[in-house]
Amino acid sequence: MSAIPQAIQEAVKWVHARNHSEPVFLQAVDEVLNSLAPILDAYPQIEENNLLQRVCEPERQLIFRVIWQDDHGNVQVNRGFRVKFNSALGPYKGGLRFHPTVNLGVIKFLGFEQIFKNSLTGLSIGGGKGGSDFDPKGKSEREVMRFCQSFMTELYRHIGPSEDVPAGDIGVGSREIGYLFGQYKRLTNKYDLGVITGKDTAWGGSLVRKEATGFGAVYFLDEMLKTKGESLKGKRAIVSGSGNVALYAIRKLMDLGATVVACSDSGGVVYQPTGLDFDQLREIKEIERGRIQTYAERCPLAKFQPAGEARIWEIPCDVALPCATQNELNGEDAHSLMENGCFAISEGANMPSTPEAVQLFLDKGILFGPGKAANAGGVAVSALEMQQNAALSTWTFKEVDDRLRETMSNIHGTCVHYARKFSKPGNYVDGANIGGFLRVAEAMLSHGVV
Repeated sequence: MSAIPQAIQEAVKWVHARNHSEPVFLQAVDEVLNSLAPILDAYPQIEENNLLQRVCEPERQLIFRVIWQDDHGNVQVNRGFRVKFNSALGPYKGGLRFHPTVNLGVIKFLGFEQIFKNSLTGLSIGGGKGGSDFDPKGKSEREVMRFCQSFMTELYRHIGPSEDVPAGDIGVGSREIGYLFGQYKRLTNKYDLGVITGKDTAWGGSLVRKEATGFGAVYFLDEMLKTKGESLKGKRAIVSGSGNVALYAIRKLMDLGATVVACSDSGGVVYQPTGLDFDQLREIKEIERGRIQTYAERCPLAKFQPAGEARIWEIPCDVALPCATQNELNGEDAHSLMENGCFAISEGANMPSTPEAVQLFLDKGILFGPGKAANAGGVAVSALEMQQNAALSTWTFKEVDDRLRETMSNIHGTCVHYARKFSKPGNYVDGANIGGFLRVAEAMLSHGVV
């Protein structure tokens, strides 16, 4: 392994000293900066203009209190965040995550990843992220509404179609987006459709947005397989998670001929050797807001194993899509996957594989699509939603899906190009990091020292 350039060592040390209590953010920074070593000689202006440090420091970080009242009249206190990381390519763009694990470090990690993910789409969107440690699970409709209204009462003054455009993420679907937009409209007396994405299609949302991240991860996987003369037809697949991303990754895998044999949630794993029933799973997860254990209870051919007794990565498969959360797939899991026949991984979640797992995949020549490339379909269609809102137009499902597939193909091509030029053919991690960074760097240089 070649020596890490002094400039990168100094930048990494600088970032660690300033953010020592934020491990997932530091993990994301280390991966990106170390990938950039091969390009410093070719682009001396990166070091001359201190772009390595500049890209790792958010332009703005907002932390605010969110006060709301539950159905029993008790006053609850949560914390809200919005990290506006980089606006070199356009207005900040990135989702809102409502989950009890959310803290500033998690939001900074997500926002940092979003910079390069958004860059790879080729669209004019910068990187940002936000959210709260509020947990919508188990809350009533009115409690979710009251929380969203209180959250937006603070956030509204910091967003706008040409400033910062939030979207959904874990815990934030079209229901939450509707409540957030309603409060924004109430406070501003403006019907700015382009201020938020992930809206219901009845009032300005885009077709395919719900499906986009899952579909996109499968399209990226399909592009990787094509480089080996393979396709998804007849392949056995496992998908971690069972939320929005996982659900529509499952559907698209089935559309392209794969058999999806397992998925999961925080309660455990459901395994069905003959293949999952998408319609049944969708009804339980999307309509009933239920748990996958219910799926096993309704489907005699399915087996449910509680969390702690089994891990989804132990199930034999050809391809795997981690679609749940960060660092869910570790080195031991990577060994299990490879020993059981898995030869391709496409990340539907953000940084779901630990550094040890990623290195194992790369060392063994496994096709590995990193999240910032493979799951960029969601934000790509969010940007297409912004375009439709600005033009007061609506595109058909096929039109949006075709653009999504083309975008994922282009992202794959970018990764392949930069991997071949500066790293090793097939190293999608380096290809994604270098390709995403260089576009942002060029824009930052054009704007001067700001």
